[in-house]
Amino acid sequence: MTDPTADHAPELLPQGPHGPARPDNSQLSSEPFVSDENDPAADDLDADPGVLVRASLDPVERFPIVALCGSAGSIEALERFFQNLPPTSGMAFVVVVHLAPNQRSHLPEVLQQFTNMLVYEIEDGLKPRPNTVYVLPPDKDLSLVGGTLTLTAPTQAPGHRLPIDFFLQSLAKDARERAVAIIFSGMGSDGVVGLKMVMENFGMVMAQEPETAEYDAMPRAAVATEFIDYVLPAEELPAKLLEYAQQPVLERPHGSFRSGETRPANALQKIFLLIRTQTGHDFSLYKRNTVFRRIDRRMNAHQIRDFSQYVRFLQDNPHEVELLFKELLIGVTKFFRDPEAFEVLKGYLMPLLREKAVDSVVRVWAPGCSTGEEAYTLAMVLQECLDQLPNHYLKLQIFATDINPEGIDYARAGFYPTNIEADVSADRLKRFFTPVEGGYHIRKEVRDVVVFALHNINKDAPFIKLDLLVCRNLLIYLSSELQRNLLPVFHYALNSEALLFLGPSENMTGFQALFTPLDVKWKISRRNDVAYSLARISNFTFSLSRQASALPVLTPPVMTNPLPRKESLFVTLIQKMLLRTFAPPAVVINNKGEILFVNGRTGRYLEPAPGLGAMNVFDMAREELGFELSGAVHRAHLQHEDVTVEGVKLRTEGGYQLMRISVKYLDSPEALAGLLLVVFEEMPTSKRQRKQAQAQESLTRDSVVVALEKELQYTKHRLQTTVEEMESSLEELKSTNEELQSANEELQSTNEEAMTNKEEMQSLNEELMTLNVQYLHKTEELSQAANDMKNLLDATAIATIFLDNDMVIKRFTPPVERIISLLPTDLGRPITHFASNLRYEGLVNDVRQVLDRLVSVETNIQTHNGEWFAMRILPYRTLDNYISGAVITFIDITALKTLEEQLKASTAFAESIIENLREPLLVLDREGRVLTVNRPFAQAFGVEVDQAKGQPLTQLNRGAWRLPELQQAIGQLLETGQGFDDLTISTHFADLGERRLQLYGRNITSAGAQTGQLLLGVSRIEE
Repeated sequence: MTDPTADHAPELLPQGPHGPARPDNSQLSSEPFVSDENDPAADDLDADPGVLVRASLDPVERFPIVALCGSAGSIEALERFFQNLPPTSGMAFVVVVHLAPNQRSHLPEVLQQFTNMLVYEIEDGLKPRPNTVYVLPPDKDLSLVGGTLTLTAPTQAPGHRLPIDFFLQSLAKDARERAVAIIFSGMGSDGVVGLKMVMENFGMVMAQEPETAEYDAMPRAAVATEFIDYVLPAEELPAKLLEYAQQPVLERPHGSFRSGETRPANALQKIFLLIRTQTGHDFSLYKRNTVFRRIDRRMNAHQIRDFSQYVRFLQDNPHEVELLFKELLIGVTKFFRDPEAFEVLKGYLMPLLREKAVDSVVRVWAPGCSTGEEAYTLAMVLQECLDQLPNHYLKLQIFATDINPEGIDYARAGFYPTNIEADVSADRLKRFFTPVEGGYHIRKEVRDVVVFALHNINKDAPFIKLDLLVCRNLLIYLSSELQRNLLPVFHYALNSEALLFLGPSENMTGFQALFTPLDVKWKISRRNDVAYSLARISNFTFSLSRQASALPVLTPPVMTNPLPRKESLFVTLIQKMLLRTFAPPAVVINNKGEILFVNGRTGRYLEPAPGLGAMNVFDMAREELGFELSGAVHRAHLQHEDVTVEGVKLRTEGGYQLMRISVKYLDSPEALAGLLLVVFEEMPTSKRQRKQAQAQESLTRDSVVVALEKELQYTKHRLQTTVEEMESSLEELKSTNEELQSANEELQSTNEEAMTNKEEMQSLNEELMTLNVQYLHKTEELSQAANDMKNLLDATAIATIFLDNDMVIKRFTPPVERIISLLPTDLGRPITHFASNLRYEGLVNDVRQVLDRLVSVETNIQTHNGEWFAMRILPYRTLDNYISGAVITFIDITALKTLEEQLKASTAFAESIIENLREPLLVLDREGRVLTVNRPFAQAFGVEVDQAKGQPLTQLNRGAWRLPELQQAIGQLLETGQGFDDLTISTHFADLGERRLQLYGRNITSAGAQTGQLLLGVSRIEE
């Protein structure tokens, strides 16, 4: 049924064999548009333009898409959710739950009973519409691409599939701020990675309150991420969802934010100040749009509309400042993010590793490591690379840093949920992880090569002498100014020919001279051996690198003039100068011809050069203009004066056009000093002049020779001038060099040593502080483990002695004093120095046997006091499977021995009673085997007592006792426990003949408990 008031509800469709038929989407297609909203890379003009293109929807169709996710027990939660949700919410709902892959799902029919909205089972290519419910079919993976629901065959094994994470990640990328994820009852942790991506893309995340869920594992895993906006019972979630959908965040125009009246200019600085005061971290250099979106989410969560009001809310609630800090640090990371990128990286790492010296250290830095997945990924990739090197002796050292202490603590623990199976191959899981309850733990050999530490990439000194620096998807959140500051720092931190690995949306605009691109798609670059002055960076406070001080100072091609300039001031000055002097098309260049500014339409005179894009006026100039333009620029730069060339012929569609090229040398203002202004002016050209220029195209050979000679003379003159200038400059440089050489030689060694020592000490100090924190953390863990071990050993009350390979006592537990008189001062002494209280002389020999043969020894021994102990000697194995001594344990079994003796005495007593009875008797076990035979029985039936014990009753006297009525009576006795009397049987004995017997049976008990033994007696024997 449908609600006729629904604005967007589709018409009722006929039922198909598997539920409602698929709706017709032929009229629902949307026009594409280009958007950079909510894309972190879009906040920077240097961002890759490829990431700015988004599939889109018409404004009318920008409705929220709600993912309802769950597993076991989610049907009841979905029922309560839909029963409290009106059918005209204006949202589309996609139900993604774990389903059995081998049978058809009836979930659409079940959900249709709880809601008036139409419920469809998803088919490939379906476009979601508002006020409609879509259900994932069994054995399919679902994604949202370009506003269309797409089904694909699962790529993971049934036990390892994560359909919720798979869909939420595509939903976050496609719907962005329109995405809503709700986690209901279920087992496991599916959805944890996906909801983080929804949060990162400014969507909203909700979860069912775990206490109200039938299975709370999935909601608890979601709440544990701390990325949840609301945690409510299932029946209360619809009201909060509708309230959220009606807030302005979903209604404001594309690319806009709250109006300026509700967001004062100084309010953001107050927020930055509050965060910096409480956490010590400054977010003022983060991209403003990203920061505003994060703040916007927190304001929506508290239903605060005014920016100033939120500032007051932060001042009154320090906990909210902490939550906002965590919100700003949200980063989605996972193992092997972009697997193809890491495979490409391995190809560039192999040559670098082959060139490393034996026993050297491969140093890697991963800033912004978040919860450690990327750092451990690098450790695994590098280990796989080392495995391919024959006889490699390289050591790995990976520094993983972040400003979030909780993320660092999580990474140090090295524990990750089972949903990493979707990102890590089975072979890598087996090699690098240890399966534990609830997830996987990083193996020790991987954990030991990664050092996690708190580090602020903006103000702390970098790690240096690196072979690889991996900074993926961090720069896109930082402002352009901070990005320009960090790239030279990365160059400073890397060794020569080392690798820089950035994210696919990051680039190195303005610093191409520092790095050589190796893979443009995955942003892998090699460090160029070019010096760069870090003193240019405004907030670079630590000293220059050793490489920068040792190398000669070279000027990068793109850094001819002091850069970076303030862009707004630079553009304003040029525009003012152009308005004051010129109006024609013009470009501003440096002395190498690189175009810094373009004014007007220059397409008639300049065109892009073939090959890699380069903005150089000499490469882009039309062929007819190249000769005159080059000469004019050269003379203007050399003579610092204006140069004008007239009568330059430019070929056009209508013939030839005469041109005037003017090159003006700029000496003021200071920001433009040393640059050149090139102006292109078209001179009035008559038809006669056009025809003359046309006719000159077909000149005689002599005329061509004259033109070429003219060009050659100009070239010779320019070459001669250049040579003279070089000789003059060379003479000046020689004299200057001779004057400075002696002083330079005296100071160079001292200066280099001082700078090197200072830089190395500072970097080593940073690393030592990092290692100190790491070792302190490990010391605390070891101390806690030692305390736990001591309490465990004390609680077991087992006497234990730990020996090394020389049988020297390393440790013992207090109960040992009952066996060997040991004191705490005896640690470090051989065990052979002590006499024991044991009636056993082979203790030392047993220990030697264990150490020599690595086999355990077990025996029961008695003390002189009469106590009994079960002694066990085992090899002491370390975590690395090395034998480092032996462990002797003594378990008190005195009570067990006493009970055993009592049992033997009781058995002997019972056997003596049975032996002295006159009636023939025997005792059977539950399988019918003879346990005891008394003498009257043996004499009456001619059997040997010793031979009869252990035989089945049915084999005595050659099968004379194999009688159905007897077996039935014994079976009933075992089953019911009720004895029988006067059972009369007739049987034939080979030695005695036919006999008529009267039997009785009883179940033997001990202290009221069944023993499993039967007493069979013969009360009468007749021939």
